[in-house]
Amino acid sequence: MGSGMSRDREFGDYYAARGRAVRATAYLLCGDWHLAHDLTQTAFIKLYLAWPRIQRKEPVDRYVRRTLLRVFLDERRRPWRRERPTAEFVDLDPGAPAGTDRVDDRLILRRALAAVPARQRAVLVLRFWEDLSVEETAELLGISVGTVKSQAARGLQTLRRLLGVPDTASTGKE
Repeated sequence: MGSGMSRDREFGDYYAARGRAVRATAYLLCGDWHLAHDLTQTAFIKLYLAWPRIQRKEPVDRYVRRTLLRVFLDERRRPWRRERPTAEFVDLDPGAPAGTDRVDDRLILRRALAAVPARQRAVLVLRFWEDLSVEETAELLGISVGTVKSQAARGLQTLRRLLGVPDTASTGKE
């Protein structure tokens, strides 16, 4: 560790390298770019406040993921967030390249993912977007390995149902 200026520079470098990826993860969790921005901002504020301690105790990426998940799940518990908008889920990524406004598989998958319950969605995002192991996901969410497995299975089952894909895992058929 160095001076405050060195700390600020290290933090700024980390944010520049990881901020966009963290925001993408936040978007997959909440399905709203504006809320994803807010969640990311809150997670990085918490990271900045804990920066000297975090660098000595644990990997920074793990701290940011855990903080983002907690902020997301806390946000879902707030009474004013329980209302669901009735408008179609719209992919308005301000960072997307121009000319990618057609409806494609990613948009359909994002729409379906937004309909999966929050805890299951968090497990799916960590396991399949962040590519974390079952054990890492359990640690980040503070739940058992068995709960991660069951939440992932339920989340995938919900996604398959929403996407109209036959659930071959439960029937044993290909």
